[in-house]
Amino acid sequence: MEDSDAAAITLALAGDSDGFRILVERYSRGVFRMAYRMTGNEFDAEDVVQETFLRACRQLNQYESRSAFSTWLYRIAANYSLDLLRSRRRHENRHTSITAEGVDMLDNISTTEPGQDRMYFSVQVKQKLDSALAELSDQERTAFTLRHFEGMSIEEIGQVLSLGTSATKNSIFRAVRKLRDSLQPLTA
Repeated sequence: MEDSDAAAITLALAGDSDGFRILVERYSRGVFRMAYRMTGNEFDAEDVVQETFLRACRQLNQYESRSAFSTWLYRIAANYSLDLLRSRRRHENRHTSITAEGVDMLDNISTTEPGQDRMYFSVQVKQKLDSALAELSDQERTAFTLRHFEGMSIEEIGQVLSLGTSATKNSIFRAVRKLRDSLQPLTA
């Protein structure tokens, strides 16, 4: 994959738009997944994807192949996601309670098939997980998301977050411990 990334980067730097298109197609889903986990909503995640690739396109000549292109790209996405979260916190109050819309959505499920209780429980688990992820520090949430949702190695996560191996492991460990504590009532 890294060889094909290098070829696509070379094409893009030479002015061939197909080179950058290849990179966008290859990584946009992963960047979206990470951004969605970090920001908690689809609109912001789409914004992160667009801004990440815009910044990557503008700064592609600054990419150094010391690390994988994906690591460099995820770092841009993580930084923009964190910036977005910080600006959101400054401009609005966060509400972690269940909204009336969420309750109405469950009331409007019209199915006679068995499993409505399972669907309700799934919605509860998702809301609790989203709430628990929101309670993590930005660094813990990013490290956890990259490790457990994107499957990145400790070294890659450390590069994305500019952390050493020990600090990266500690961030992931703290995130897992906090999430386990928050989700404990659901598993008991």
